[in-house]
Amino acid sequence: MQRIYMDANATTPLLPEVFEAMRPFYLEHYGNASSIHQQGQQARAAVDRARESVAGLLHCRPAEIVFTSGGTESDNLALFGVLSPGDHLITTSIEHHAVLHAAQSLQSRGVEVTILPVTPSGIVEPATLLAALKPNTRLVSIMYANNETGVIQPIDALAGIAHAGGALFHTDAVQAAGKLPLDVSPHGFLKDVDLLTISGHKIHAPKGMGALYVRRSVQLSPIFHGGSHERQRRAGTENVPGIVGLGKAAAMASEWLKTDAPAKLAALRDRLEQTILAQVEETGVNSAGAARVANTTNIYFDHVEAEALLIALDLKGLSVSGGSACQSGASEPSHVLTAMGLSANRARASLRFSLSKLTTEAEVDEALKLIPEAVAHLRRLSPVQASRTVTVPA
Repeated sequence: MQRIYMDANATTPLLPEVFEAMRPFYLEHYGNASSIHQQGQQARAAVDRARESVAGLLHCRPAEIVFTSGGTESDNLALFGVLSPGDHLITTSIEHHAVLHAAQSLQSRGVEVTILPVTPSGIVEPATLLAALKPNTRLVSIMYANNETGVIQPIDALAGIAHAGGALFHTDAVQAAGKLPLDVSPHGFLKDVDLLTISGHKIHAPKGMGALYVRRSVQLSPIFHGGSHERQRRAGTENVPGIVGLGKAAAMASEWLKTDAPAKLAALRDRLEQTILAQVEETGVNSAGAARVANTTNIYFDHVEAEALLIALDLKGLSVSGGSACQSGASEPSHVLTAMGLSANRARASLRFSLSKLTTEAEVDEALKLIPEAVAHLRRLSPVQASRTVTVPA
């Protein structure tokens, strides 16, 4: 059976070029990057080159990149590294739990927390943020692209409002990196972003590797204590192979974004989306009409449990997701979709399809054969829905 992978927002496959860049640092160049001997200096040089590549993706200084173990650590470092009891944090109802659960913990430690609502399309309106600012607002944390719907937030406007109110601005850009241009330079469209999170395994780098951009004017307290690594911002011996892999993937992503490949990926996503809606009754796109990253669509299939549909498609060789992989197995409907106003039933009937730069037209064609058949089969199993019809292509 040919397997088709459409769950890139959960993780992406490691690219062969990335693996080959990493391989020598597992076998031949195994030195500790903090050692002063030759093996150590070889490792340090590789870390420095990777830091330059990641900085190139974000258009920042290499010294402003802090390597971490991934998106969760970067988000936690951004929040815990800036906030103190008595400070005010503003975030949103659709954030990844790496931010929401960190906010809950900070609240228990004396940080005031405001959770902003979103529109039915999943957008944070700038006026809502403006109204929530207080004199003690220290940090605003709003994700750039949502991991479940792909919706892109007006980060430039939101960050500008935060700065005008005297607050720092953090964005979880885990789902934006490698899909959207990111420019935090003084003249870039993200010039008011002070902290920015990326994760390696979302851009074809290894799992367990990430980075946090920290504008050089931001004072960041470490959450790990030990050595003076990462300019005393993140203690711990550097994961040299992982850092090299992230650097290679960042360099490849920078080049990919300069081509017409993002537009071609969006066209594949649109064909998948539009054909499903044309062939399967009582379906719709969550966040339809909102700006979204090129690879993501979140579709509801009324009268079908998404979990059952996910399993049915998996048995046919198609891997998709019911939402965030970090919430897999949770009995509650997606907090993102319910925050947008979807009923619990519709949220539980929604599937996320997230393509990658490796997705082919042939894979989309095959998926479009499997999805209507699986939906029709599941709806036929319910006597109440016996009259529901699905147009299955010949």
